[in-house]
Amino acid sequence: MDEVFTGNFTQQEPIPEPAIEAAVRVMRHGRLHRYNVVEGEISETALLEQEFAAFTGSAYCLAVASGGYALATALRALRIGAGDKVLTNGFTLAPVPGAIASVGAVPVFVEVTDNLVMDLDDLRAKIGQARVLMLSHMRGHLVDMDALMALCDAAGVQVIEDCAHTMGAAWNGQASGTQGVIGCYSTQTFKHLNSGEGGLLVTNNAEVMARATMLSGSYMLYDRHIAGAPPETFTDIRLDTPNCSGRMDNLRAAILRPQLAELPARCQAWNQRYRVLEDGLRNIPGLSLIKRPGPEDYVMSSFQFRLPDMARDRLQHFIAATAARGVELKWFGADQPVGFTSRHDSWRYAPAQSLPQTDRVLASLLDLRLPLTFSLSDCAQIARIIADEAIKHS
Repeated sequence: MDEVFTGNFTQQEPIPEPAIEAAVRVMRHGRLHRYNVVEGEISETALLEQEFAAFTGSAYCLAVASGGYALATALRALRIGAGDKVLTNGFTLAPVPGAIASVGAVPVFVEVTDNLVMDLDDLRAKIGQARVLMLSHMRGHLVDMDALMALCDAAGVQVIEDCAHTMGAAWNGQASGTQGVIGCYSTQTFKHLNSGEGGLLVTNNAEVMARATMLSGSYMLYDRHIAGAPPETFTDIRLDTPNCSGRMDNLRAAILRPQLAELPARCQAWNQRYRVLEDGLRNIPGLSLIKRPGPEDYVMSSFQFRLPDMARDRLQHFIAATAARGVELKWFGADQPVGFTSRHDSWRYAPAQSLPQTDRVLASLLDLRLPLTFSLSDCAQIARIIADEAIKHS
């Protein structure tokens, strides 16, 4: 009889007890707003910013309401607005082009490779169209950052890194999010830190951080940001920059700070699970794994593979068969977007663009979450089920 997996792909691990205790302390004193502090107190949000700046090796950090808000704020901080073009990945999630559209700008999609990263040849062909690249490290896959930054620097293009899936990752030892001018992170439930919703923005540019801080809704309380830009940076910016309120609150920051302390161990745990799946699927005929470059230190809380030679109808049957055995696979090649799996041709707020290479890649791309509630034996069982069904449907 075929084995069936009984785990839950959307069940996250519990919030750690120290984070629960910290949240209760905030609720007991009632000062949830980040600027509502008593004499001599530093807010939980300001402390989180200080600790995350140190974690990434950044000069400045700003905590905000969501990862998507961080992306839109990054664009505004670089003075991107109505009619401006912004380069971004052809394969990403909707909040990335959504952030571009939210400021009135126009996404210009760049092809992706079989290894799910931005195609640098296509970027080279399109780079003259925009002055900002919003680079999505989609599903935790890092492009050759040395080559990409050399290309962008030569063209005078500023890079915003979408690190929703690469918090804790690095390229050649440098933290993901710190090679571009701005790095943006998410703390939504399915990301590497969990506050339900939330976001973080890092930069080494004081003027950019000052604009982002004012945009987030600091009023004239920017001096309470201990990981913020120097007060003198705000002289004109504080009067010229609109308030687009999107602050993080002390409750979410209190939940996140203990999780941040545990993040290195959590990253190792995700990668252990990833490697069990990778080993279990390595030599399955017709199944292509995603190649990982040597300079990449990844953090994989999800897993991707392709079945490039499987006919579309058989691929649909394969997905149904794995689902019947408890393994939920997300497919980026479906005719209509489902859940989180929309793609460039379903984002009608962006102009239609031809991306034949990306379309080919997505047509056979399958994706699954790896929550830390899964054991290593769970991951081995998932690999066996996928392998069995891939062979049956080949």
